[in-house]
Amino acid sequence: MKAVSVFLGGMVALAIGEVLGEDKVEVRKFKVNDLEFTQPAKWQVTKPTSRMRQAQFRVVAGKGKEHAECVFFYFGPGGAGGVEANFTRWLKQFSPMPGPKDFQRGAIALGPDKVKLHVLKANGTYLDGPPFGAKIPKRDYRMYGAIIMAPRGAIFVKMTGPKAVVIQAEGDCLKMIQSAFMK
Repeated sequence: MKAVSVFLGGMVALAIGEVLGEDKVEVRKFKVNDLEFTQPAKWQVTKPTSRMRQAQFRVVAGKGKEHAECVFFYFGPGGAGGVEANFTRWLKQFSPMPGPKDFQRGAIALGPDKVKLHVLKANGTYLDGPPFGAKIPKRDYRMYGAIIMAPRGAIFVKMTGPKAVVIQAEGDCLKMIQSAFMK
């Protein structure tokens, strides 16, 4: 049955591409833990830059050269701490740390099992670089962070990049996350 739904989903995407005059629309899926996600069509898969990264994408919005990066992390059941610890760690990746007017947070339930999704959006000067290496300050950046409280352990999704690019891509990121819970 799953092969039929993937096939039909692909056919619908191809039909939409033909109506829109696009050459080809490909439905691309990837797994993190036991969940299967559908990648946004315009996002480019890139090779993960560390073993901690389960999936990594280059996110291009509009016709500009600017891009964001979206990464999926999975550390196993109970790995990497809870929501508060991660949100605090993510906010500390900005300098100065964003105040209340520079970030938003919330939670929603996904799918019939009501899996909790926690979301953090933050703006400011992002300190880009490896966890224990030198940091490069990136002004006017935005983070769209999500923690999926999946049954076999939390999945962490973090998109960072120029504020305008991330804002434009947030809807696609949420749809990608939700795709794992559509039955």
